[in-house]
This record gives sequence, C-alpha cells and structure tokens, in this order.
Amino acid sequence: MKNLFDSELKVMELIWAKEPVSAKDISIMATESIGWNKNTTYTVIKKLEAKGFIKREEPGFVCTSVYKKDDIQLSEANSLIDKLFGGSKKALFSALIGDEKLTAEEIAELKALIDKKS
Repeated sequence: MKNLFDSELKVMELIWAKEPVSAKDISIMATESIGWNKNTTYTVIKKLEAKGFIKREEPGFVCTSVYKKDDIQLSEANSLIDKLFGGSKKALFSALIGDEKLTAEEIAELKALIDKKS
C-alpha cells in the first residue's frame, strides 16, 4: 500500500468521519477545518482516487474509503518503523518512552498489550 501525504490523510479523516460523503461536502468541511479552498480539496480527492484510497460514485461525486482507518494507521506506523527504526518496534517503543516516567497503571496497560501479542 502506498503512503499518504499529510494533505491526503487530512481528507481521508474527513471522509472516514462522514462516509459516504460528497466531494462538495468534503470541500465544505475542509474549508471549515483546514482553511482550504475548493480547488485544493478537489485536487487531493482526485489524487486519493487515482492512488486507489477512495472510490467515487455518481451522481454527486460521492466518496467512500477503500481502506479502513485502522488499516491505514497500521500501514503508516509500519512504514515509520521501517524508515526511522530499521523495522524494530522495540527501538520505536524505547524512543517513545525515552526518559518519561510512566505510572504503574500505564506500565500495567502496556504489559497487557504486550501479553496479548504473545
């Protein structure tokens, strides 16, 4: 799966929140939440369609996502781990917690997540 640019991810967030949603409504939401004009939004929508992340139906240029948000989050996270941490989730985790002190509750939650994967 190809990665999303930040602008594409912003539009995907709008689509996931309201899908199925017309391009016109996406444009209105993008103007209100991001400050984009109609042309910018339509350009990003067309790029998302060309990349296969969304499909559109007529009438009304109604957009729906091809991938669930969880799938994109996992793909983007794995890409980041590969790019910055040589594929090591352990290295990512170490970088995330760094010098931060974790509460006993946070440590227990993290251990529970790890135990689920064992």
